[in-house]
Order: sequence, then structure tokens, then C-alpha cells
Amino acid sequence: MRAWKIVAIIIVLLLTLSVMSGVTLAKENQLEFKAVAAKDVELLKKVTLKGPSPRAVAVANKKHGPGAATGVIGVVTGGNRYAIVVGISDYPGMGSDLSYGDDDALAMQEVLIDVYHFPSANVITLVDSEATAQNILYAVDTIKNNEVGGDEVFFFFSGHGAQGVANDGDSEKIDEAIVCWGDSETFAYIWDGQLKSWFAPFDTSRICFVFDSCFSGGMNDLSGAGRVVNMASGETSYSYELDSLQQGEFTYYFVVEGMQQGRADIYDHNRDMILGQSSDVVVEEAFDYAKANCQFDKSAISDDFRNDLGL
Repeated sequence: MRAWKIVAIIIVLLLTLSVMSGVTLAKENQLEFKAVAAKDVELLKKVTLKGPSPRAVAVANKKHGPGAATGVIGVVTGGNRYAIVVGISDYPGMGSDLSYGDDDALAMQEVLIDVYHFPSANVITLVDSEATAQNILYAVDTIKNNEVGGDEVFFFFSGHGAQGVANDGDSEKIDEAIVCWGDSETFAYIWDGQLKSWFAPFDTSRICFVFDSCFSGGMNDLSGAGRVVNMASGETSYSYELDSLQQGEFTYYFVVEGMQQGRADIYDHNRDMILGQSSDVVVEEAFDYAKANCQFDKSAISDDFRNDLGL
């Protein structure tokens, strides 16, 4: 592993410890993750593309037909902002590792804190072996115990996806999952129905989900009033990471170029459109920009937030 990446991961782990001291935790009440029964489970590995890739030239969704963004910012939160950021490159065993899942998480964390001014104490970041199903459930439960109506919650995942028939509480014939760590030797699958039940008790209706994983289009089960679900791939398609970008393709355009560099800010609500300085890129603008620029990912969105969601 590259030395800079090791240093970055150490910083994230230290920040995570500080984060967990910044929110009210109740470890004695920690929920226990329980794997649900599932059959015909197929792990869909995100595809790593080597070498240079063709570069898209789309810079604004206005040039590519109607998109998710309306140009009108919805009600801006007056409450607190919380985030859970998960990225996995190093999976159990030797045959399923990725190159940039952890980099995707680092980029998302940086943008939320530096661009959108999420309090660092409210951002829980889990990378690689820290991203166990138990820790993800713990993070969700931690935020649930702190958020109230009108707050804003952001959930990000970059890694492998899976499909199967799971007894996860919904009526779907085929279920989708995000793939994380179980223990030091096994994978764990968090199914869409499980995630739906974990977020069901939240008081706030301002929740944004971002999934950069294969078959993530099936995560639209998390849709609901006030929620925006951004999915890198369709329900039956793969997601990709590119050596030429050193990120997941969707994450690069959604997070790095779209949000951090401000290239998705086509409506420029606050008239500050200077590359690298824009802070008013709404979620729908970032999605439209990513969808227009991705060469391989077949992105999808489920948007039930009135007008556009400004973070």
C-alpha cells in the first residue's frame, strides 16, 4: 500500500476517534448486527479499469436534457448535520481488494467538512477493516440517537455490492446489498431491507444516500419523503473505478469535480462560480454532472426531496 495512503488512513482513524467523542454515544445500548438468511448470493465486484480512459466533455446538465436538478433550492436546514462515510479497498482475503474505495471515502469526508462545513465531530468515517457491519450499524444507531427533525443526514458507501434472495423484511424477489467486513476472514452483507429498517426510525426527513457499488440501483428501497438516493449503477449493472482518475468513476465526478471543484454548479445560486470555490452545488446538480460525465457507470437517482437538496 502506498505510504501516503497509509498516512491518510491513520489520520482518518484518529479523526474517527475524535468524531466518536463528539456525539453522544451509548455503547451499553449498542445494537448487535444480525446477518439475515439469504440464498443465491452473488458478490458483484466493482470493476477496476487500468490505463487511460476516454474523457467526457459534459460540463453542465443543461446541455444534456432534463436532469434531477430543478434550479430551485429547497428549504435549507437550520439544524445539525451528520454523516456516515464508508469506503473499502482492503477486503477479507486476497482476491477481492479494490484500489480506490478508501480514497472515495477520504474525498467524501473532505468535501463534507471543508466545502459544506459539516462539523468534523459529526462525521463518522469507516475505512477498510473498520467498516464492519457491526460498526456501520453502530454508526447509524449513534446518529439516530442524536438527530432530530430538521437535521440533515448523509450516508456514503463505496465498495462491492451483492445480489441475492434475502429474508430482510421486504417483499422483493431479488435483493441488493452493500458488502463490508464481517470478521477478519469473512464478508458481511447489509441488505437493502435492513438499511431501510435502520433508517426508518429517523426523525428527520432530510437524508441523502450515495452508493458507489455494483447493482446499487436496487438501493431505491431507501426512498422516502425528503430523501435523495444517488446510485452509481443500475439495478443490474456494475460500477467502476478508474486508475486514470484514482477514484470510483461516479465518486470522482459527483464528489471531486462536481462538488469540490464546483464544476456541477450550473445554476450558481449564490453567484460565486469560481472553480474550486463554489459551495452551493446541490445534490441533484452533483448527480446530473456525474451522470453526464460517467463513461461506464449507468447512474440512477431516486429524488423525493422538494426542489433541490442543498447541503
